[in-house]
Amino acid sequence: MSDAIKPDVTMDLKGLACPMPVVKVSQQIKKMQIGQILAAETTDPGAHADFPAWAKSTGNEILSTDKKDTVTTFYIKKLK
Repeated sequence: MSDAIKPDVTMDLKGLACPMPVVKVSQQIKKMQIGQILAAETTDPGAHADFPAWAKSTGNEILSTDKKDTVTTFYIKKLK
Protein backbone atom coordinates (compact mmCIF):
# COMPACT_ATOMS: atom_id res chain seq x y z
CA MET A 1 0.00 0.00 0.00
CA SER A 2 1.13 3.49 -0.72
CA ASP A 3 2.32 4.93 2.60
CA ALA A 4 1.15 8.47 1.84
CA ILE A 5 -2.41 7.45 0.93
CA LYS A 6 -4.77 6.42 3.72
CA PRO A 7 -8.01 5.01 2.26
CA ASP A 8 -11.33 5.59 4.00
CA VAL A 9 -12.74 2.37 2.49
CA THR A 10 -10.96 -0.73 1.18
CA MET A 11 -12.75 -3.14 -1.15
CA ASP A 12 -11.60 -6.71 -1.79
CA LEU A 13 -12.53 -7.35 -5.42
CA LYS A 14 -10.05 -10.16 -5.99
CA GLY A 15 -11.41 -12.95 -8.18
CA LEU A 16 -14.08 -10.81 -9.81
CA ALA A 17 -14.01 -10.42 -13.59
CA CYS A 18 -14.95 -7.47 -15.77
CA PRO A 19 -17.23 -5.59 -15.38
CA MET A 20 -17.89 -6.43 -11.71
CA PRO A 21 -14.93 -4.58 -10.11
CA VAL A 22 -15.96 -1.30 -11.73
CA VAL A 23 -19.66 -1.91 -11.00
CA LYS A 24 -18.97 -2.54 -7.30
CA VAL A 25 -16.62 0.47 -7.00
CA SER A 26 -19.22 2.66 -8.70
CA GLN A 27 -21.87 1.54 -6.19
CA GLN A 28 -19.57 2.09 -3.21
CA ILE A 29 -18.23 5.49 -4.23
CA LYS A 30 -21.78 6.86 -4.48
CA LYS A 31 -22.11 6.22 -0.72
CA MET A 32 -18.91 8.11 0.12
CA GLN A 33 -18.26 11.78 0.89
CA ILE A 34 -16.42 14.06 -1.54
CA GLY A 35 -12.71 13.91 -0.77
CA GLN A 36 -12.77 10.40 0.65
CA ILE A 37 -10.45 7.74 -0.78
CA LEU A 38 -11.38 4.23 -1.85
CA ALA A 39 -8.82 1.46 -2.21
CA ALA A 40 -9.96 -1.18 -4.72
CA GLU A 41 -7.96 -4.44 -4.68
CA THR A 42 -8.44 -6.47 -7.85
CA THR A 43 -6.90 -9.35 -9.79
CA ASP A 44 -8.76 -8.53 -13.02
CA PRO A 45 -6.20 -7.64 -15.73
CA GLY A 46 -8.86 -5.59 -17.51
CA ALA A 47 -9.02 -3.24 -14.53
CA HIS A 48 -5.88 -1.46 -15.76
CA ALA A 49 -7.95 -0.07 -18.63
CA ASP A 50 -11.37 -0.09 -16.96
CA PHE A 51 -10.65 1.96 -13.84
CA PRO A 52 -8.93 4.91 -15.57
CA ALA A 53 -11.73 5.06 -18.16
CA TRP A 54 -14.38 4.88 -15.42
CA ALA A 55 -12.66 7.57 -13.33
CA LYS A 56 -12.44 9.92 -16.32
CA SER A 57 -16.09 9.41 -17.26
CA THR A 58 -17.36 9.87 -13.67
CA GLY A 59 -15.11 12.77 -12.68
CA ASN A 60 -13.22 10.90 -9.96
CA GLU A 61 -9.44 10.69 -9.65
CA ILE A 62 -7.07 7.72 -9.48
CA LEU A 63 -4.40 8.91 -7.06
CA SER A 64 -2.15 5.88 -7.34
CA THR A 65 -1.95 2.33 -8.62
CA ASP A 66 0.09 -0.28 -6.75
CA LYS A 67 0.76 -3.73 -8.20
CA LYS A 68 2.01 -6.60 -6.07
CA ASP A 69 2.11 -10.06 -7.64
CA THR A 70 -1.34 -10.61 -9.17
CA VAL A 71 -3.14 -7.97 -7.07
CA THR A 72 -3.45 -4.37 -8.19
CA THR A 73 -4.75 -1.72 -5.79
CA PHE A 74 -6.30 1.41 -7.22
CA TYR A 75 -6.57 4.41 -4.88
CA ILE A 76 -9.54 6.46 -6.05
CA LYS A 77 -10.51 9.87 -4.68
CA LYS A 78 -14.14 10.91 -4.90
CA LEU A 79 -14.34 14.34 -6.50
CA LYS A 80 -18.07 14.57 -7.30
